[in-house]
Amino acid sequence: MPKALIIGGGVAGPATALFLQKAGWDVALFEARPHPEAHGGLFLNVATNGLAVLDLLGLRDKLVALGHRSPYMQMWSGRDRLLGTVPNGPAGDPERGSVVVRRDQLHTVLREALVENGLDTTWGARLERIDEDAHGVTAHFADGTSATGDVLIGCDGVGSVTRRWIDPAAPDPQYSGLLSVGGFSRVPGLEPTPRLQRMIFGARGFFGYLVREDGEVYWFANPTSPEPDRAASRRIPGDAWLAELRELHADDPYPVPQILDAATEVGAYPIYDLPHVPHWHRGRVVVTGDAVHATSPNAGQGASLALEDAAILARSLRDASTYARAFEAYEQQRRPRAEEVVKYSRAIGRQKAPGGSRFAVAMRDLMLPLFLRSATKNTRNNHLYNHTIAWDETARLDP
Repeated sequence: MPKALIIGGGVAGPATALFLQKAGWDVALFEARPHPEAHGGLFLNVATNGLAVLDLLGLRDKLVALGHRSPYMQMWSGRDRLLGTVPNGPAGDPERGSVVVRRDQLHTVLREALVENGLDTTWGARLERIDEDAHGVTAHFADGTSATGDVLIGCDGVGSVTRRWIDPAAPDPQYSGLLSVGGFSRVPGLEPTPRLQRMIFGARGFFGYLVREDGEVYWFANPTSPEPDRAASRRIPGDAWLAELRELHADDPYPVPQILDAATEVGAYPIYDLPHVPHWHRGRVVVTGDAVHATSPNAGQGASLALEDAAILARSLRDASTYARAFEAYEQQRRPRAEEVVKYSRAIGRQKAPGGSRFAVAMRDLMLPLFLRSATKNTRNNHLYNHTIAWDETARLDP
């Protein structure tokens, strides 16, 4: 039985392990963190296409039951004017819309599936270097341990060590100019927002929120900022972020100031993406997910692209005669779609920047309703959500 070493225990890693096991592979999963994080990453959108992948693993309904169904997004101005409603999923098919979940809920669903299938995760295994020869590939970890397999799959995120091994000249992630700051809150009397999220184009910043049936609020803001030091930004206390956001959004309509006043579990990180990585694999090593096509959260597709990668890569390794051919087939199928989503998400992010002058803000608020008027019926982006993977069919392995 061939063996895969999987580096990274976020979304792509566990999903790849589960699909490879279905494909008849032995897998070993390694994660740099010493243990699971209860609130790491706060929350995320799992799009229609990502839910379809989870359905192949029998995990869709379990995740949806934990989340907030969100087939629509309402756009509001900083003057409390409804600008329009857009689909968060295939237009005209809200029952197949996306769901917003705490990130740790998605991680937990995947980890529980690993345990149920007899797959272990080795925690505290930080990859330091990779060695490859004609017989296999070896991962060496910071604690002095190592592991050897037939292939190594890097699911190790935007700062991927694996990507650098494949190509030492690989591009650095590009900073978007925006931060993502978010958390949870409860505002007495604030009504739930069933089946939707609300997005506010404030005069000095972009803000989004949803309210669950039990009154819990998921919120985020995207302030502009010079590129921060990532390690230093993680050390900034939540109260400091909140003080900045309360000032930035002080003039925004109810309930934005109230949400920030009651906020808890605040987290922040700079937003990066990888528009184009020239080399996705070398020898016995390949990268997936954020390690090779990190996308900003604006399109709500990051986790879903990682899930798609997992299924396509595993199916390719199942059906190809060699790992080299499998890697080529995987890249051929995934690169165009992934790069399209990264580009699309970046374009959305540019719209979140503050409008500048009062005149610019007024013009934006005047024009947006015209663009959004027919958005709920616009099927232009349906291909992003309707993408499906036929796991039981033989992989396409074009020469």
